Amino acid sequence: MLAHTVRSGLVESLHRGSAIAVDSTGRVLLEYGEPDRPVFYRSAVKPLQAIVGVRVSSGLSPEEVAITCASHSGLPIHIALVDKILRDAGLTPAALQTPPDWPLGEAAAAAAHAAGHSKPQRIWHNCSGKHAGWLAACQSAGWDPASYLQPDHPLQQRVLDIVRDATQVEPTPTGIDGCGAPTLRGSVRGLANAFARLSSDDEFAPTASAVHRFPSLVASNDRADGKLAAWWDGPMKAGAQGLLGAGRHGIGVAVRSESGSSEIAVLAMIAVIRHLGLLSPAALSALTDEAAPPVLGGGEPVGTIEPALAL
Repeated sequence: MLAHTVRSGLVESLHRGSAIAVDSTGRVLLEYGEPDRPVFYRSAVKPLQAIVGVRVSSGLSPEEVAITCASHSGLPIHIALVDKILRDAGLTPAALQTPPDWPLGEAAAAAAHAAGHSKPQRIWHNCSGKHAGWLAACQSAGWDPASYLQPDHPLQQRVLDIVRDATQVEPTPTGIDGCGAPTLRGSVRGLANAFARLSSDDEFAPTASAVHRFPSLVASNDRADGKLAAWWDGPMKAGAQGLLGAGRHGIGVAVRSESGSSEIAVLAMIAVIRHLGLLSPAALSALTDEAAPPVLGGGEPVGTIEPALAL
């Protein structure tokens, strides 16, 4: 059990899931639940998926690398960086194969509507940075940009190799992510292995450093995962369906909420890294609502969602 919801003194609901922490040698520091249960990594491995673009493309700034690793909220700075990557590669947003979407962030979506936009756009999709980085890589390497999402494309084959190496878990058979890209198969243990490598291996330094330095580009400051990442001294990345990975100096931590709740994943991550002594008192103070989100009744707090890991 990762957490339970308490309303007016009664445990109202239970939230199951898994958590694990490993070091870069694979030694297990903490294990909870079923960390080997198969999952799709979804966006939690974007820092790995972005490495092909970093290796092949030239001249990407750290901010541009961060947006290629992002599940961005669609704020103007996010869209400007995606557009710049495309323009510098000689492309336009029309090359993106993300589904047309509204910005993920509530404020960004409201701003788009207020500006008079009546239709969703491909560049607003939260994965447009990843796709832009991939398209730039295709342009640099001479790969066909029209088929960059096909599993047998040279780009996607290199992504598979990187993820296989970093997670130590076979990433096939793949599924299809919400953005239309191949989504890779693995486990919570595999994600922890990846973040241990991300935070210690020079091979992964460009994306790990960018994700660490620019959490507001990767996740935005108004989301629980973005708030936690701003206080975390290392790379951190959330994925859909309640998956969250983090790394620091060769320690990789991963959690998953079986209900798919990102709120529960963040809460559980805070509980785990607090138990490991990896979160400062200042961070804990700043993350009070994320560590134990309030439960409201009539607009007022009447309980909390509380961590329940037997660590």
